[in-house]
Amino acid sequence: MALAAPLVIGLMSGTSLDGVDAVLADFSDKLPRTLATFWLPYPTTIRQQALKLQSAQHDEIHAAALLANELARCYAQAVHEVLGGAGATAAQVAAIGCHGQTIRHRPANGYSVQLNNPALLAELCGIAVVADFRSRDIAAGGQGAPLVPAFHAAAFGDPKRHRVILNVGGIANLTDLNPGQAVRGFDCGPGNLLMDAWIERHQGQRYDEAGRWATQGQALAELLRSLLADGFFSASPPKSCGRDEFNIAWLECRLAGSERPEDVQATLLELTALSATQAIGRWCGSPDQLFVCGGGAHNQALMARLQQHLPDCRVASTDSLGQAPDWVEALAFAWLAWRTLRGEPGNLAEVTGASGPRVLGAIYPR
Repeated sequence: MALAAPLVIGLMSGTSLDGVDAVLADFSDKLPRTLATFWLPYPTTIRQQALKLQSAQHDEIHAAALLANELARCYAQAVHEVLGGAGATAAQVAAIGCHGQTIRHRPANGYSVQLNNPALLAELCGIAVVADFRSRDIAAGGQGAPLVPAFHAAAFGDPKRHRVILNVGGIANLTDLNPGQAVRGFDCGPGNLLMDAWIERHQGQRYDEAGRWATQGQALAELLRSLLADGFFSASPPKSCGRDEFNIAWLECRLAGSERPEDVQATLLELTALSATQAIGRWCGSPDQLFVCGGGAHNQALMARLQQHLPDCRVASTDSLGQAPDWVEALAFAWLAWRTLRGEPGNLAEVTGASGPRVLGAIYPR
């Protein structure tokens, strides 16, 4: 298809189920330049419906189709807002790269479901939409995730420094950028997902700002050992995970019931920090630098624990590399959509386990 302009919008709504990140990016140069950003929080009804669809329910096909339509309308609103923020028009945009909202991730069974109605989104916005990024990689024998390491390598690689990029969203994933070696990447465990669920249950807050509540408790050694005993953490890459593996029920079955809530929160923060740093030590060696993106980059307590577990490694957010941590994933899906339009592969087979590089996604014309 003919490219209207080197502008692409990336949309990301992740496992945290907090809302939609939108980025308008200019692809005139080798790497995209962010022109505008916008965050649209999910209405409570959408968040609740998405959570319900994480497990089987009555008439779920109908419920999923209705939710996909509502998500497309949310995505369209985010598109209009980010265009307005940049003073741009739909005619100037080549495509929208829209990941969709994951409700099931079962690559072992040959599928991963991201709710979206890209045809409706294209109609509402008058812009071509690239969607369904994971299916082709899974069809080629891969996990379909994580897909962001290819972008991390393009945007953050350094020919002299061994870097690891850690994305802490609902789930945490890392990318190993070791000069002279193949890029590695995989999901390493829960990011904010369990911490968010626990504080919402006990304090009515969506997230633990800066990790302050966690710092009021003490990590429970026995509980932490029980959590880390899950087979996912010791499994070799390629690997990926989601709410299918890590959820509040997974946590509850490991609780004695007498724990102080703040101690559980402290333990969950330590789980995120330790599962990531242990994975780095086991699979990435000794990097010089660790750069964190996603919402977890704002959790000061988490950042401090990462630094304590990696004393010889510089730990900082991707702000230090010129990319605000909140927008890296949305920018990655703009980049992936741009590659799709150009007929270029978007996956890294050594990351996902696919049989080779593949052009990802399906295109819904404007």
